[in-house]
This record gives sequence, structure tokens and C-alpha cells, in this order.
Amino acid sequence: MPTIGWVFLIVALALIVGGLMILRDSAHSMKISDEKMAKIRKRKAELEAQEKADDDWK
Repeated sequence: MPTIGWVFLIVALALIVGGLMILRDSAHSMKISDEKMAKIRKRKAELEAQEKADDDWK
């Protein structure tokens, strides 16, 4: 393989690894307030209850 091919291969791998590292670092940076989290949990419980009622009806 010519030298330019190795250069492209190394650059491509560096971009992929760098992108994955940035994604990993930013994965838990989303801050959700306790108020919004309570709403999310309440809505989830409502949906699960509705799905259970639908399943029991069938």
C-alpha cells in the first residue's frame, strides 16, 4: 500500500476514535432538573399503567 494510503487510513481511524471519545465524554453531561425528572417518571408510570390496562383488556 502506498504511503498516502497509510496516511488516509491513520487519519480515518484517528477521526473515528476521537469521535467516539468525544461521544463518551459528553454522554452524561445532560443535566435534568428534579422537577422535569419527576414529570418524566410520572408520565412513564401513566403510560405503563395504560399499556397494562390495554393488555388486560385483550
